[in-house]
Amino acid sequence: MILLGQDVSRETIVRLNIYAAVLEKWNPKINLVGKSTIADIWGRHFLDSAQIFREIHEGAGSWADFGSGGGFPGLVVAILAAEKTPELAVTLVESDQRKAAFLRTVARETGIAVQVLDARIEALEPLNVDVVSARALADLTTLVGFAARHLKSTGTALFLKGESWEKELHDAQTSWSFEVERNTSKTDSGAVVLKVWNIRNV
Repeated sequence: MILLGQDVSRETIVRLNIYAAVLEKWNPKINLVGKSTIADIWGRHFLDSAQIFREIHEGAGSWADFGSGGGFPGLVVAILAAEKTPELAVTLVESDQRKAAFLRTVARETGIAVQVLDARIEALEPLNVDVVSARALADLTTLVGFAARHLKSTGTALFLKGESWEKELHDAQTSWSFEVERNTSKTDSGAVVLKVWNIRNV
């Protein structure tokens, strides 16, 4: 099957279907995703998350997803990585204990290796990873600060942002100096994927 331009195996599709089933079961209890989006898990969540996996740079060995919640985009990245780049170590950071339990359940039932840290991002020792990501977590200024703390000096941050991305970018650039590349989202023409690197304090 082609998933946003990537040819994925039947095993990956099976894993994503298991993920969807667990999400539908848990969502009424802990509100992992909006009720209006549960009927379109593939489009609104899986495909939206999968697009950033294409941005991984050659040689990246570690990826941390912040505020993973229902697993987007980090758990989708981990499932794709299990097939495409099995050497990639994926860490999911989620301070909500119930959501962390959900993430561990999906990982166990899909048979993928991920590390789930149930802690606050700012309280963690620097993770020193090659890639960080986040979706619907915080404003860009805050996210860039998280990235500065947890990325290697050569690392890259990937942030999925909605229609207010231009204002957020302007605000972030008053506090931080960084390189940025904007790519229009494959699933929402008003949204973008921001690739950020070379982060420094102003």
